[in-house]
Amino acid sequence: MYDNLLGEFFGTMVLLVFGCGVCATCSLEGSKGKGGGWICIVFGWGFAVTFGVFTAISLGAPQGDLNPAVTLGKMLAGVYNFQQFLATSVVQILGGVVGAAIVWLAYLPHFEKTEDKATKLGLFCTAPAIRCAWKNFLCEFIATFFLLFMIWAIFSKLNGPFVPGYGPYIVGILIVGLGLSLGGPTGYAMNPARDLGPRIAHFLLPIAGKGGSDFAYGWIPVVAPLAGAAAAYFVSHGIGML
Repeated sequence: MYDNLLGEFFGTMVLLVFGCGVCATCSLEGSKGKGGGWICIVFGWGFAVTFGVFTAISLGAPQGDLNPAVTLGKMLAGVYNFQQFLATSVVQILGGVVGAAIVWLAYLPHFEKTEDKATKLGLFCTAPAIRCAWKNFLCEFIATFFLLFMIWAIFSKLNGPFVPGYGPYIVGILIVGLGLSLGGPTGYAMNPARDLGPRIAHFLLPIAGKGGSDFAYGWIPVVAPLAGAAAAYFVSHGIGML
């Protein structure tokens, strides 16, 4: 019943090592990749999802969700029961904490050289470009809606069947596309584990010169993706995609 938990933990850990890692590369002082920019970051997150899904599947998590919002959508579709959804979401968040902590260890001297507190927080979790709670919520809702909607469209029976191993690549491309199109306003979290796990890590770790972890904003990249995923399920089911 819970055979997926090991895979979801390590898959989400890998997701955050590569995802937070690309943000650190592009942001921290002294990094050879500093200034790489948004294109570098969105492709890095696309690779992060691909590698994370491969890891999850290889360790017994055939769905390779890495994301409580995706797991919620699949629960509504009957893939999981509520207890499995809760357990899977918890290990995904814990994987996010560990993955972000590994990036902190890898970049220890660069945190000491970087003075800006927002930069340090930004490689762990998302923040809005223009802060307005309901508009930020709306953006995360829309981005996650299209994440789930496109996953179900891509893997529709009319588009398959696909050869084994194809799925992680196409989902990685989807993440790049969403980042290029909808990532500008909020950094496109679309994933409570991706945002909350590293935010908790930022709160707990003895990061040199860190500021607050901005939990006042942190509820939005948790609640909005879950709401967007639920909406995507009902629309997809209603139009016969599922």
